Formats: sequence, structure tokens, C-alpha cells
Amino acid sequence: MIKYLGVDWGEKRIGLALANSENRISTPFKTVFSPSALLELVEEEGINFLVIGNPRKMSGQESDNKNFLRFINFIEKELSGKGIQIALIDERLSSLQADSIMNKKMNSNRDSLAAMIILQSYLDKR
Repeated sequence: MIKYLGVDWGEKRIGLALANSENRISTPFKTVFSPSALLELVEEEGINFLVIGNPRKMSGQESDNKNFLRFINFIEKELSGKGIQIALIDERLSSLQADSIMNKKMNSNRDSLAAMIILQSYLDKR
């Protein structure tokens, strides 16, 4: 069984969501505040697939956000050789979708809801 972790990266917070290959339904999980905390959760939860939201410009072009690129390079380096797959997925508008869900009084924060949307989008396309 594959355990997925959806990741909504932000410069201040990293929203997370969980799913597995059996039920293929993403649920909000939690928010962490550093890449190191993210890596600890990957190990604690037995995650073997990360789906990370890739911030793109509204035109669809790659973002040139140096902090995001440092984050991705750090995660890839730390997970190298551990058999954990990483997929980047376009995250445009995921935060706006999360805001829409929050207006319906869901009991989660915006970051983990955005991560849920990112992960569910990935699972739905597979």
C-alpha cells in the first residue's frame, strides 16, 4: 500500500494532507513550520510518496521562487536513496479553493486544506 503525503509549501507554513492507495481519498492532516519537521513526519507516518504543490505563475510558467527551489532541493537530497517518490503538481488556485471550503466551516486550516486539494488532484489524475 502506498502512503501519500500532500504538501502545500509556504514560506511560513507547510500544509499537509494524507491519503493511501487503498482508499485514494485525501484528508487534511496538519501544518508544520519547517522542512525538518516535514521529514520527521515522513518517517513517523511511513510515507512513501510525496505530492508537492509547485507554485506556478498564473500564465503557467515555472515560478522562479528561490526559497521554493531550495526547499525542493533540500527535500530531494534528504530523501535520496530512501525509496520515497516525489511528484510536483501545479498548485495554482489551490489556496482559493481551500478558502472556499473553509467558508463552509470545515474544521481545518487553509494550508492543510490546500494540501488536501493538491493531493486529491494528483490522485484523481491517476
